Amino acid sequence: MEYSQKFESFNSIKEEMRMVYKHDNRPWLIGFSGGKDSTLLCCLVIDMIKELPKKEINKKVYIISSDTGVENPIVGRYMHKMSKLINDNCAQYGIIADIVKPNVENTFWSKVIGLGYPTPEPPGFRWCTDRLKIKPMNQYITEKIKNNGEVILLLGVRKAESQYRSINIKSREIQGKILIPHTDIKNAFVYNSLKEVPNSIVWEFLLSGDAMTPWGSDNKYLFSLYQGENLPEEKSVIGEIDDKKIPVTGNSRFGCWICTMVKEDKSLKSFIDKGAKELIPLRDFRNKLLEYRNNPEMRDNKRRNGSVYTNKEGEKGLGPFTLDARYKILEDLLKLQKKTKMELITMEELRYIDEIWDKEGDLTRRKLVDLYYEIFKTRLPWDEYKTSVFDSNVIKLIIKNCQKFNVDFEFMRKLVIEIDAQKNYTRSNKTQKAFDKIINQGWLHYDSIREVIDNEN
Repeated sequence: MEYSQKFESFNSIKEEMRMVYKHDNRPWLIGFSGGKDSTLLCCLVIDMIKELPKKEINKKVYIISSDTGVENPIVGRYMHKMSKLINDNCAQYGIIADIVKPNVENTFWSKVIGLGYPTPEPPGFRWCTDRLKIKPMNQYITEKIKNNGEVILLLGVRKAESQYRSINIKSREIQGKILIPHTDIKNAFVYNSLKEVPNSIVWEFLLSGDAMTPWGSDNKYLFSLYQGENLPEEKSVIGEIDDKKIPVTGNSRFGCWICTMVKEDKSLKSFIDKGAKELIPLRDFRNKLLEYRNNPEMRDNKRRNGSVYTNKEGEKGLGPFTLDARYKILEDLLKLQKKTKMELITMEELRYIDEIWDKEGDLTRRKLVDLYYEIFKTRLPWDEYKTSVFDSNVIKLIIKNCQKFNVDFEFMRKLVIEIDAQKNYTRSNKTQKAFDKIINQGWLHYDSIREVIDNEN
């Protein structure tokens, strides 16, 4: 299908795509966020492939979406729907839609509730993107390379998106070359076919004609997801579209509903303002999690490795969430899940977190399973196998003696769990190593060391 004169530039892009596609049999991988640019890219690619004679369809094209597990539910449902439609309507052309997810040990809740990671914080404490998006996608790409030798990655990035994006693309360009070696992934090549497309034409193309995609979705719905965000850059690149005179704000980024990198999630607010009232409890929880992160009483005063650092005021810096804080966050999250009837945390995550808590200091070994039963009145599948290290009376006695002899209960708790974990090893120095590891952690000796330093000064 030839596009109208207004979209002549897309005919040229599609012709180049056809040439690159037919050149070899290396699979194509397309990162599909569900946003306007990746939708445009997929529209052009699928249109191009559908126009090819059947004998020239010579490779697989994988359209990959990333589900972090904490996607905005509305956007998440849309992304999954798009993936299903593509598979239902395009499989005959060698086009496959896949959704990648982080491994359970790298999910947001495994890190925050399991290990106590403080939630991401500007300007630089952004541990989430690498674990939730980049690693799962790279694992997927690496697997395809293993099976095929080399792959070509198609990205829907454009210089006109922002000055930063333009500089980023230009820094990777090789004059005269269509395919660029990926900077981090061996045997992967990048194809930026949309890099010169201006802002002004993206929405016009997507909403032209009946506004339907080649896989059967309506771009008018996608357009509605972008509206009302009041973003500072690119407030109206087109002016108005169609007879309803709707102004375009189209520079949205659909992110995680739990994102704490911003003071206020404008995307979430926009959805709520437009009537998505089911997101209000999620927004309230997200705001509460911000308060928890900034509450020193809910944070440890040492890092996970036991080391202590001082801030610019000379005070002990904040470390991960305490075990009690993690319990509180999980309690709030499970109550939110019950209230909204949305799956906000999976069974796999709960089981993994339960295993972490057993190692982190839960001498009862029942804090999580009992909490779940208290809220949902049903037992977790592994509940019956959870038995305490000590009964409640022994735990109370340990706490009492720690107070009596001025011994830090957390130290004793960690020591008990670590030694208990080694109890079945005989004629081994593992127990001694486990003991030494804990006894030598910096936080146990920090005050004594500081006192010596202060006296020397």
